[in-house]
Amino acid sequence: MAEISSISDFEKNKNRPGDRVSVMTFNLRFGLAKDGPHAWEHRTPLVAKILDTYPCDFIGFQEVNHFQAEFLSRSLAHHGCIGWRYRGKKWWQNNLILFDRSWECLGHRHFFLSHTPNIPSRLPGSRWPRQCVIGWFKKNDRYLLMANTHFDFTAEVQQKSAGLVMEFLQRFPKGVPQIITGDFNATPGAPAHHCFKSRGFDLVLDGRPVTTFHDFTGKETGLHIDWILYRNGLSPVSEKVIQDSFDGLFPSDHYPVWAAFILDAHDLQK
Repeated sequence: MAEISSISDFEKNKNRPGDRVSVMTFNLRFGLAKDGPHAWEHRTPLVAKILDTYPCDFIGFQEVNHFQAEFLSRSLAHHGCIGWRYRGKKWWQNNLILFDRSWECLGHRHFFLSHTPNIPSRLPGSRWPRQCVIGWFKKNDRYLLMANTHFDFTAEVQQKSAGLVMEFLQRFPKGVPQIITGDFNATPGAPAHHCFKSRGFDLVLDGRPVTTFHDFTGKETGLHIDWILYRNGLSPVSEKVIQDSFDGLFPSDHYPVWAAFILDAHDLQK
């Protein structure tokens, strides 16, 4: 996977109307958490069932320890992976993008959500160093830009993080269909959501009573904090919160969110 290139080739083409792409966002719940009956070793086969039942082109995972990343790479052997950082650090939590290998990754970058995005760091007021991974993909004459991120807890930090993600996207070609997945630790209507919305992003399942964080209970909490955002010639044709359980156990304390889009022809911004 090279650094960003072939921009002239990209500018000569438009996406063919009618092509489809499917996307999932999935907070995996980091595997070193002491979760008792919900510990990773009990959830591993449940996650595998979800991935097998809901195949898709792109998946944004959050809270992925290195051994969970190894499991995902084995389970999704037909997918490539970007975002795996510090593989030797046991406690490190990765934001990963796994993509079907029918798509070519033309370039990708990893950023920290801070004023020094190229080194491990955090925004003032952020409890943890938060990250964003962005990949630029091509399939035939179709192009897609995807970002995956995980925001901290306060509204002010989330809003600043949203602004940083928008800045990071400016380093890639403009006008290409764009998707952002992640755990935003905020519900629709929060300042971070307004930041994205003011820049042309729509939200999957917006305006509907949605729960994505349930804390392994399966109960409706009204906390729609796992988002799929999209803009630039993407039209959703199917949207779903995946609430599957297995004998009362859940793959994560978050429900995955899945969506399918039609890629419309879209003019590039010069």
